[in-house]
Amino acid sequence: MLEKYLTIKVAGQHEIIIEKSRFICSIIRATDEKSAQEFILNVKKKNWNASHNCSAYLIGERDQYQKANDDGEPSGTAGVPMLEVLKKKQLKDVAVVVTRYFGGVKLGAGGLVRAYSNAVSETCSTLGIVERSLAIIISCTLDYSSHAKFENALEKKGYQIAGTAFTDKVVLDVYVDSNDVALFQEWATNLTNGQVEMHETGKKYREKDVS
Repeated sequence: MLEKYLTIKVAGQHEIIIEKSRFICSIIRATDEKSAQEFILNVKKKNWNASHNCSAYLIGERDQYQKANDDGEPSGTAGVPMLEVLKKKQLKDVAVVVTRYFGGVKLGAGGLVRAYSNAVSETCSTLGIVERSLAIIISCTLDYSSHAKFENALEKKGYQIAGTAFTDKVVLDVYVDSNDVALFQEWATNLTNGQVEMHETGKKYREKDVS
């Protein structure tokens, strides 16, 4: 598992209009080729009457799964430029389709490259990009009487909560950097006068906005 990587914040769509042609960009996170291909097929079915549904995806820790398709546009003017935008932004595990409804004005090879590239770039900027970083999850169990103080202290220290469970006690799962575990445990112990039980439950990605 990568220690950290960039990807889109949320799945969604964004549309631009160039010389009366509509370019509708649809994008999702995809962690395997099957889900990427199913997404592309679904967009094509939904936009069956479009002039083109050009696609690209970039998947894997080393970008080992990547593909670009021009879907009838002149070779190299759509799919590859779309893929290059994903690479330039250093995104991973992303699949994208740009649907074009032709507006009657030919753009030429250079115009098409710019149009498809801009559609993907603007969509990424509109929907947002996040950094996913791998962190240790430390489960903290404490009494209800200490819960509010502990949670407020976590927020002030910049610790992110991965989840909360309420039973006879409160259990907070906290993201902690691997090199900060000992310091966190010491801090939590001092804060609660030793009234917190802690144990590591594994690793999980946390996300923070980068754009």
